[in-house]
Amino acid sequence: LFADFLSSMRADLTVTHYPTYADLQGYVHGSAAVIGLQMLPVLGTVTPREEAAPHAAALGVAFQLTNFLRDVGEDLDRGRVYLPGDLLAAHGVDRSLLEWSRRTGRRDRRIRAALMAAEAMTRRVYRTAEPGIAMLDPRVRPCIRAAFTLYGGILDAIAEQDYSVLHRRAVVSRRRRAATAAAGVLRVAAARWRPRAPRRAVPAGGPAVEWKGPVR
Repeated sequence: LFADFLSSMRADLTVTHYPTYADLQGYVHGSAAVIGLQMLPVLGTVTPREEAAPHAAALGVAFQLTNFLRDVGEDLDRGRVYLPGDLLAAHGVDRSLLEWSRRTGRRDRRIRAALMAAEAMTRRVYRTAEPGIAMLDPRVRPCIRAAFTLYGGILDAIAEQDYSVLHRRAVVSRRRRAATAAAGVLRVAAARWRPRAPRRAVPAGGPAVEWKGPVR
């Protein structure tokens, strides 16, 4: 897994685009899927690890695809396009059109359609990943659920900003971040709280009785 990660990092030195989604999957396996897989033995699972593995890998990929969509403009400035070429071509989009939009600040319906398709593709990966959260150790589920929610919130922000990622960076609102943090705290508290049996005192020479106060 570590070797696959380094292979994808090395690819960033020379590869500037991925002609098909299949090509991109090779990259995101090393850049993202392996991170989820490496985290499994650290986080712990309540199911056999091999059962949770596909979902953990998918969660890493979902996060990575979200970054690609959010950072289209910034990546383009660095000479890279991570959205798969076949997805862009299906909507009449190529690198030159993306660069024109980035440079001029003008928008194009074809770019919007391609970004919408990329969002839909990413949400499908999230749906594959989500069942894996319940397979994790209960202690770590709240933090992974929070990450899942916040990264999904980036997709929501992109849609709310009408897919203007070539011109501004989509961010999750402070209100949503605060709500997610509060929900996470409650989940942690719920995971740690366990109802306790009533404390009982045993008077000398007598049967056990429910303890309702100090023994006098």
